Amino acid sequence: MNTLLLQNVSKTYAHSVKALNDISLTIPNGMFGLLGPNGAGKSTLMRTLAGLQLPDTGRITLNGVDLVANPTFMKQQLGYLPQDFGVYPGLSAYTLMDHLAVLKGIRNRSLRKEQILALLDKTNLYAHRNKAVSTFSGGMRQRFGIAQALLGDPQVIIVDEPTAGLDPEERNRFNTLLCEIGQQIIVILSTHLVEDVRNLCTHMAIMQHGSVIAAGKPDAFVDAIAGKVWSKAVQAHELIALQQTNRVVSTRLHGGKPYISVYADTQPDAAFTPKSADLEDVYFITLHQNTSHVC
Repeated sequence: MNTLLLQNVSKTYAHSVKALNDISLTIPNGMFGLLGPNGAGKSTLMRTLAGLQLPDTGRITLNGVDLVANPTFMKQQLGYLPQDFGVYPGLSAYTLMDHLAVLKGIRNRSLRKEQILALLDKTNLYAHRNKAVSTFSGGMRQRFGIAQALLGDPQVIIVDEPTAGLDPEERNRFNTLLCEIGQQIIVILSTHLVEDVRNLCTHMAIMQHGSVIAAGKPDAFVDAIAGKVWSKAVQAHELIALQQTNRVVSTRLHGGKPYISVYADTQPDAAFTPKSADLEDVYFITLHQNTSHVC
């Protein structure tokens, strides 16, 4: 079992921009979801965990090894799939994997070949091993990204917005692959898609303004607001007044009509009906409250 531990991690950029603010998290084996709006600090945290930059303060350990003092150790244990995964034009999947395996320190040619073919098979790309990665579809390219991230048997994989731009079928195929991988190692999924975190992750955190404002289990978060989310159809001109008198979670269109969801211990008025709470409700309520809460 692997455990990634962050204790009071902070990072400040030029002009006193606090990108990470006193972050403490315990990340166990399995899928860990990291949610937050643009600018929340997710990518900065990913870069810090990947050893691409050091925190200004705080401690990060993997299975007891201090990663700030030993950044090379993390790089040896890490697979990383960034949001924008570039490839060399014209190189086949096998050739590019072989090149990346050498860069990861896998020097034995027969071992490289065995691992590369096994990973291309695992990601359903074996039949395409001799095709140029630059010709792959978006979903195939993302699966190739996972294959290269698994080179060297890492104990931690970081994936940053991995399903952006994928069609539903490819997204489902990719998420299934992530779930299989997450049974053995730590997979950190940085995303803005709440549905992916609810479907895939056993643990999660929500970030805002460089801070972790909530951390725990998705099911526990949803259970905590059960029976406290209410919905009703509204007219556009009613929204401002309702926002002033209620804790509005979200407004959505359903069948072309706007519906408002509010968070309240009791039914706001007779026109509201109970809504089955979901993780998206948790996400918006937490962002609006912007107070730390751990389940």
